[in-house]
Amino acid sequence: MNLFGKAKSQKTTTKDAIIKLRESLEMLEKREKYLQTKIDAELKLAKQNATKNKRVALMALKRKKQYEETINKIMGSRMTLETQAMAIESANVNLETIQAMKAGADAMKQIHGSLDINKVDATMDDIREQMDLANEISDAISQPVNFGVDIDEDELNAELELLEQEELDEKLLDTGLNMAPSVPTEVPAIAQPPRPVKQREDLDDELAQLQASMQMN
Repeated sequence: MNLFGKAKSQKTTTKDAIIKLRESLEMLEKREKYLQTKIDAELKLAKQNATKNKRVALMALKRKKQYEETINKIMGSRMTLETQAMAIESANVNLETIQAMKAGADAMKQIHGSLDINKVDATMDDIREQMDLANEISDAISQPVNFGVDIDEDELNAELELLEQEELDEKLLDTGLNMAPSVPTEVPAIAQPPRPVKQREDLDDELAQLQASMQMN
């Protein structure tokens, strides 16, 4: 109990509200399951005493009816809580989306705050000017330097055509030689008859006599 005035109300966050709703839904769901078991038990009791003891059966049906009415109320409460939880979650998502979009807009505003369209145009003009200058310098460097030699382009083209014609004539000449039939350059060897064995023996004897006479001298 606060003796010095009203107690400060704590601000409920979105997360706390959703948690509280989910806890309430879970509690109602458990209560509904419990009442359903009670309904099943009363129905069973009424069936068992339908012919034996009608008074007991009627009391059981009466309690069953009360339990069913309570379940209907619980189902309505659950529907309300679920709808509220979904609405809070949707609102929270929308809030976070808006905050993210606002942060992005602020960042873009901060970035563009230091920029001026005139400065941007001037900078782009400077870039284009420097690029044109660089291209001019590149073209000037790439031009061939003749160092005072006057070259006749027509003469060079004529010489180039002459070289192309010579190359074409050589190709045609090589093609004609390759297409002509080949002429054998070697004379086929004529088979010699085998020398008689006796003639070889006479030659060997003459060679031996010649060697002997040379030793005697």
